[in-house]
Amino acid sequence: MRHWLRWLPLAAFLAVVAVVAIQLYRPADRTVRSALVGKAMPDFALKPIAPDRPGIATAMFADGHPRLVNIFASWCVPCIAEAPQLLRLKAMGIEIDGVAVHDKPADIADFLAAGGNPYARIGDDRMGRVQLSLGSSGVPESFVIDGKGRIVLQHVGGIRDDDIAEIAAAVRGA
Repeated sequence: MRHWLRWLPLAAFLAVVAVVAIQLYRPADRTVRSALVGKAMPDFALKPIAPDRPGIATAMFADGHPRLVNIFASWCVPCIAEAPQLLRLKAMGIEIDGVAVHDKPADIADFLAAGGNPYARIGDDRMGRVQLSLGSSGVPESFVIDGKGRIVLQHVGGIRDDDIAEIAAAVRGA
């Protein structure tokens, strides 16, 4: 009867290895989604961070024009990588507003000079309060806002070439 007890540690080890292998094969989705998708934008007003672009405020989102709001930072490598895709969206007629998080005007100016400026307006969210109120967990992150000021789509992470059609369709359909 005690003969099987010798194999118990090996069986426990194999069970742990099996669980780890299964989790590695299909890891859990750990993406933090905003609870505001389908709801109105939170109330905020951000001063401009770039001298040639106005800031942004909640009131402007209910003007009947859908748009993309991009949360970004000059120090964010994926934000640099998504700049060409944002410029493509702008060229397609998509209006894009930016929220610069934890940044400085000089750094934003350098960032825009290097990668181009797709933004109609750029707000200064130096403390990250608007980013958090949107339910954004990092940069870059983008939100499609309909003409009534409701968030209709959240895109977590950098925008890649294969995301452009979906985002453009969401803005046009908003």
